[in-house]
Amino acid sequence: MPVHNPQLHPLEVDETTGEPFLRLLSHPNIILTPPRLTDGPAMIPLFNDERVYHWLSSPPFPYLPEHADWWLNHATEKSNKILAELEAARDESTPKLVDGCPVTTIREVKEDGTQVFLGSIDLDLAGQPWELEGSGRTSQETPRRDPSDPDIWTIGDYLAPSHHGQGIMSDAFRTLMQQWGIPRMGVRRMVVTALDGNKASVRVFEKKGFRLRKTIDEAMDVRGTKRGVHVLEWTLKPGVDFK
Repeated sequence: MPVHNPQLHPLEVDETTGEPFLRLLSHPNIILTPPRLTDGPAMIPLFNDERVYHWLSSPPFPYLPEHADWWLNHATEKSNKILAELEAARDESTPKLVDGCPVTTIREVKEDGTQVFLGSIDLDLAGQPWELEGSGRTSQETPRRDPSDPDIWTIGDYLAPSHHGQGIMSDAFRTLMQQWGIPRMGVRRMVVTALDGNKASVRVFEKKGFRLRKTIDEAMDVRGTKRGVHVLEWTLKPGVDFK
């Protein structure tokens, strides 16, 4: 049996498929895995559901198979690149800092072992003007990891409406940050955006220690309609765990 790469820690590895995954801290039947090219048929109905797309700025509507194919090719390429970097560092004694998380897809593991696609959660460098406001930066291409001027990260996520109200996304965010974002990506500062009216997302962020910086009216065009945004920020405090 091959020895698991210690650079994957704290990810587990599926003994059957060899796929890495991260189990949620408070929902052990929910895991984060790499995206799969076969996820399209599960993604399409979610992105065509008003309960999902209404709160997201980027997905087109209607969401078509070609949109899913494009995104999955992009997402799997990104995941594979990170996994390749970790494999190349297999023999290094110090955990390697990487620029992203290879496991971003949320799946429910049923009692018979089958997995149900539920959504996605991903950390990325912030890029919107209101996210970078006050930093002196106009863009972020790659992490600089300057302790005196931390990179500004943000998050994108969505969850199947069938699983709303169960604390899954809050748990996914906490798990991702505690287990990977902070220790393996060096995340120290975040500025996040929620579309105006998305009170549920704002509550989740505030419970995790984010502070509402401002609300901007008509900040961005979302599928032909001007939408406002709530902007919230967080900075890692020494000795304080991510909630």
